[in-house]
Amino acid sequence: MNNSFPIRSEIPSQTVMTSEQSFFAVFCIEALADELGTTGDNVYRMLTENSSILDDYLVPCYDSLHTQGKDFIVRELKELMQQRGVWGGVLQ
Repeated sequence: MNNSFPIRSEIPSQTVMTSEQSFFAVFCIEALADELGTTGDNVYRMLTENSSILDDYLVPCYDSLHTQGKDFIVRELKELMQQRGVWGGVLQ
């Protein structure tokens, strides 16, 4: 299992992030990976290559999202991923 993140030139995200936003994005990706039973690499691809959730939701909504708990954030991301067709699981 390779959990390494791509080097800068391979990153599909177009958003420039602060270090706090980057740490938050990694936290969200890993929390979501744990919840979905997959790797951080797979979740990263779902949020960037298969959708633009990282660029249009996670980073722009950082100020309000980072004040929420992990369960809330994971639930929100799963719902958004389902709406955008990048995850077909059951919401609980």
